[in-house]
Amino acid sequence: MRALIQRVTEASVTVENAIVGQIGPGLLILVCAMPDDTPTVGRALAAKISKLRIFHDAAGKMNLSLAQTGGAALVVSQFTLAADTSRGNRPGFSGAAKPEAARALYECFAQDLQNLDIDVATGKFGATMSVALKNDGPVTIWIDTDAS
Repeated sequence: MRALIQRVTEASVTVENAIVGQIGPGLLILVCAMPDDTPTVGRALAAKISKLRIFHDAAGKMNLSLAQTGGAALVVSQFTLAADTSRGNRPGFSGAAKPEAARALYECFAQDLQNLDIDVATGKFGATMSVALKNDGPVTIWIDTDAS
């Protein structure tokens, strides 16, 4: 799986002029399932993200995790994280998991975060979404489970 994580003070997802998910302080997690991913991969990614020490402690150092701060996660499916830009100017997305498998893995990933006592909001799988956020830091981190 691939994830782009942004530390935020707030974030929301709107579909057809209606907010479908929103959080206060925490993480906006854009996630892409890849063809060989399994629920086990998603579970491990959720655990890793929940423990990343990217929030400030009392001394101002990035030393606290999402789980420690009580922050929330807004999880948004984004197949474009699988973009292949190696040929020409039009990205290819055939490296992403097929929609049926991707939906199941996305939903499992969000549930895995909830199972770790993280408050989770989500976007709407397969919809055209408008994502609004206030990046905090800015702190933006890329995770590819194949590379870790």
